[in-house]
Amino acid sequence: MEKLVFATNNKHKVDEIRHLLGTDYDVCSLADLNYHQDIPENKLSLEENAMEKALFVYEKFGLSCFADDTGLEIEALCGEPGVFSARYAGEEKDSLKNIKKVLEKMKDVDDRRARFRCVIALIINENECLFEGIINGEILREPVGNFGFGYDSIFKAEGCDVSFAQMSLDEKSKISHRGKAISEFVKFLKLSSF
Repeated sequence: MEKLVFATNNKHKVDEIRHLLGTDYDVCSLADLNYHQDIPENKLSLEENAMEKALFVYEKFGLSCFADDTGLEIEALCGEPGVFSARYAGEEKDSLKNIKKVLEKMKDVDDRRARFRCVIALIINENECLFEGIINGEILREPVGNFGFGYDSIFKAEGCDVSFAQMSLDEKSKISHRGKAISEFVKFLKLSSF
């Protein structure tokens, strides 16, 4: 079974990725490698951030790895919080504070259009690849639901009646930005000769 390091310490992301990849790959997190520090995320685009994280882990451990960077891009806020989604309300990466900041900025805004975008950077046998997934939707006026993480409680995808935080992991994975990016990622892994 192919071993892949997921360059994150975010348990929610690891669980979601393992769920999406199934049993074909042995996905280990940074915690599984006994590495608990934050890795650099200093770039100004999702693509650059994802690749920076993957390169950091690849160079440190010498293992095939992948990293993702995800952003919530809100039309009325000119694409904010975007690449700063995790730390929108501060470096402590507090989801509740991030949500509060978005809702405060959007309180008098009627145009609620938004999208989640996920970019995955893969480094395998010295080859570098990028994969992207996008889901369009809207920002709700208040948090709804108890599942998920990040901004899930205030995001409702196009064609859905509930927020991401009201969906099971299975339901969310079928339509989510991360699910779409992982689908491209898995297709590539299955077709490649690496």
